Amino acid sequence: MNPLLFERSSGSLGPNEFARIQTASLLGSFAAALRFRFDGGERAVSDTAGRRSDDLGSGDEASRASLWAHQAGVSALALERFDGRIMVSGGSDATIKLWDLEQCPNPSQSHIYRPVSVVPRAGSDSSSPRPSSASAAGHRFGITHLSFYPFDSAAFLSCSHDQTLKLWSTERASVFGSFALGARAYTHAISPIASHLLVACGTQHPAVRLVDLRSSAAVQSLVSPGQLGGSAGATLAVAWSPAHEHVLAAGSVDGAVRIWDVRKSNGLVALLDQEDIIGLADGEMSLPGRTPRLAAKAHAGPVNGLAWTDDGAYLISAGHDRRIRVWDAATGANTLANFGPSIRNSQLSTLTMFASPIGLTPPGSELLFFPNETEILVMDLHEGSIVTRLRGMGPAVASVGTQRGGERTIRNCVTSLVWRGAGGGGSSSGVAMGGSNAAGGVFSGHLDGQIRVWLPQLEGADGEAEDNSAEDAYGAKSKKRKALDDAFRSLMGKQVTFS
Repeated sequence: MNPLLFERSSGSLGPNEFARIQTASLLGSFAAALRFRFDGGERAVSDTAGRRSDDLGSGDEASRASLWAHQAGVSALALERFDGRIMVSGGSDATIKLWDLEQCPNPSQSHIYRPVSVVPRAGSDSSSPRPSSASAAGHRFGITHLSFYPFDSAAFLSCSHDQTLKLWSTERASVFGSFALGARAYTHAISPIASHLLVACGTQHPAVRLVDLRSSAAVQSLVSPGQLGGSAGATLAVAWSPAHEHVLAAGSVDGAVRIWDVRKSNGLVALLDQEDIIGLADGEMSLPGRTPRLAAKAHAGPVNGLAWTDDGAYLISAGHDRRIRVWDAATGANTLANFGPSIRNSQLSTLTMFASPIGLTPPGSELLFFPNETEILVMDLHEGSIVTRLRGMGPAVASVGTQRGGERTIRNCVTSLVWRGAGGGGSSSGVAMGGSNAAGGVFSGHLDGQIRVWLPQLEGADGEAEDNSAEDAYGAKSKKRKALDDAFRSLMGKQVTFS
């Protein structure tokens, strides 16, 4: 750090480059922040003592295991992109909870977050704290995906196994609208830049459903000729381009990644081909008369993860073939980034991954945050090398609650990831170093019911303590050598030193 500060003060290193070097090092230093915990107010079935979480010590592992964000498991997370203050979580038991991340007065101290609003499962008599008045409008089955309205944090969307997409008011935790999709919903996406208000929904049906929030109707279904026979299977992942408002990517069970232009009646632009390393020489996937090769496959198994880089230059896909592929968005070429044999991906649910925001790292050095089932991998997006592994996610097998009040055991996996930068939400240009009143970083949802926080390790108090301990050790060694020198001088009459 000191040489960098000298170069910065002397003018040999510009402010932008200095910031990139520092944030790049911080991105590789994430670790679990165990001082932050999320208490959804649910109690263990066997907890007859009825202790409140306020009475539990932070060092008590047994008490730590008795706090859950969602006792039945966290299945989805979303964070509003403006201030990064409100996070919404969905549970496998169909409950939805809203969290104020600025509840914490001092992010350097331990804190237990509690929900500001709770939407219980439809038809349930929930005893959760501060339940909303919209319990009758809640979902009946587990939440599969959540997202905030991209232009205003006052609304968010949810979809569920109950075949519905719902639009909610963030402030009142009440439902604005409900859309019947006619099939089990796995995911949805709304464009972060578009003037249209189309929500793309991936369901058990092969077609991608487009729901218009203005007209409150399903206006279009995206079906390619290869899907007419129904062999494509469910659509598990959808993602709008952050650079072109009408371009949508969709991944399905048949291993295909389809690129759509929703302005066209026959909107299929391209099918990504894992064997194509050249792409289109002209860089235009939507040229008139160009017919996509319908047999092209992006993966040898179901595709359940899609994500774009912030500038829309690259599309990232993940499949059950334990491969992650990075595609040039301009040509559709496979960039051949090799992420090695460590990738694990076997869940049928949608996989949420993201690339570090543009500007935090030098160009071409973006990082990919990937939920690798029981760990989070931070990898170089273009080289595929592993920068760090985020572990410490509790027991491999956890007991979770059921809707009938019992318990069952499940394998603990990461189900969702959200990014919170220094200045706010997921599109912040600052590295996650903690806001003025709340912790920044990466938030992850897990099947054991926990929401965990991952923060970069900043130089400061801990580093100073390590430096002091090193200085103390050096001082002790110096004193010991001086004592030996004095002893030999007194015995032998001449100075003997040890180097």
